[in-house]
Amino acid sequence: MSKHLHLLFAFSLLGILLFSAPLHATRLQAELVDDQGQPLANAVLSLRSAVSPEVAPAAAAVMDQRSQQFAPNVLAVRSGTSVSFPNSDNIRHHVYSFSLAKRFELRLYQGTPSEPVIFDKPGVVVLGCNIHDWMVGYVYVTDDPWFAVSDAQGKLNLEQLPAGAYTVSLWHPQAPDMLPQAAGQVQLTEAGSQQRFTLTMQAPAIQAVPSAPASAFGDAFKKARDAAQ
Repeated sequence: MSKHLHLLFAFSLLGILLFSAPLHATRLQAELVDDQGQPLANAVLSLRSAVSPEVAPAAAAVMDQRSQQFAPNVLAVRSGTSVSFPNSDNIRHHVYSFSLAKRFELRLYQGTPSEPVIFDKPGVVVLGCNIHDWMVGYVYVTDDPWFAVSDAQGKLNLEQLPAGAYTVSLWHPQAPDMLPQAAGQVQLTEAGSQQRFTLTMQAPAIQAVPSAPASAFGDAFKKARDAAQ
């Protein structure tokens, strides 16, 4: 009897694994550029489809602080994600945000705060440090099931996508009014797809994290606040 139970369990587990994986999985390889055709680092591409997928619970994410900069400069997460804010510098930081999508404050600290911050509302969250005014970072919170951030060459990959039609959204910190941009639809077959997307920029794109002026956080926060109103 025990042998039969073990076989039944094994077949049940195999069925769960087979049906939980997307049928006819495909991928999207994307290149993101600005109006001048230059590669865009730190740009977010997100996808949604007419069919609501079964999405695994959002995994925890990390926004580090290294060399007195937020790392990564842009972090994309799904709504409901817990984000920890370790401080890898040998000096203290005081992280906060006044953004409507998430207001919070992590008072002067070193190491890693005991409690992560839960980003439970879609939108752009501008991060600052109360001690180092040039530190500016962004958490892009989305309800879209699939998303990624472009690398230094403006490239990103999305894997294990069900074949089908998707609506594409793009975002970058220097997009006009810091708002997402609709980028039409893309049809993904089992063979996958390579696509190039152009974002309209408000100012020349910054390819690396800059040594920002003292007003950088205030300017970024004001853009996000005005866009949300």
